[in-house]
Amino acid sequence: MAWNPDPEPSSGRPTLETERLILRGWHIDDAPAALSIYGQAAVARWLSPAMDLVPDLAAMRLLLQHWIAEADRMPPPAGRWAIQRKEDDLVVGGAILLPLPPGNEDFEIGWQLRPDYWGQGYASETTHALARWAFSHDIDEIFAVVRPGNKRAAATVRRNGMQWVGETGKYFGLTLQVFRLRPADLDQVMSGSLLPERPRQAEID
Repeated sequence: MAWNPDPEPSSGRPTLETERLILRGWHIDDAPAALSIYGQAAVARWLSPAMDLVPDLAAMRLLLQHWIAEADRMPPPAGRWAIQRKEDDLVVGGAILLPLPPGNEDFEIGWQLRPDYWGQGYASETTHALARWAFSHDIDEIFAVVRPGNKRAAATVRRNGMQWVGETGKYFGLTLQVFRLRPADLDQVMSGSLLPERPRQAEID
């Protein structure tokens, strides 16, 4: 997998490149592609913090404006990224690396993909790229928070070397499963052969 961080001078947020993907900052004209992600009930139902399904392009543009302004204020390694395929420049998802409330000391890694692009390994490529970016900034662990019942996300984070820590209610006022990734865990996963995500039917339901 390629690793090609290309820092954006205005924010310090990098463009990250994997074998098949480019992770870059959001643009306002990404609104139609973003709506095809965040306007999907299958995506919105699992988000934390809880977020309503985005109803239309106008609402999506406003949300993107907020995300872009927020990301520009964040010091590295925090940020928000659009997940863009190299083969056709199609934006198929979004990704985050954000400090977790209430203390803002732990960093959350997360991703959201268009449902018709689930099961193709894009979540794994995104996770590895963002984790390496985070660990290059003297962060020694990152966390994924998963809603109970989201079997697909839980299976994905485990496949990417993340270890289950426990269940907590301290983030976002929700009961969440917490998974942790450390540099040694990532190294172990990266040293093996990575297979595309092909979850069993039980993980999809």
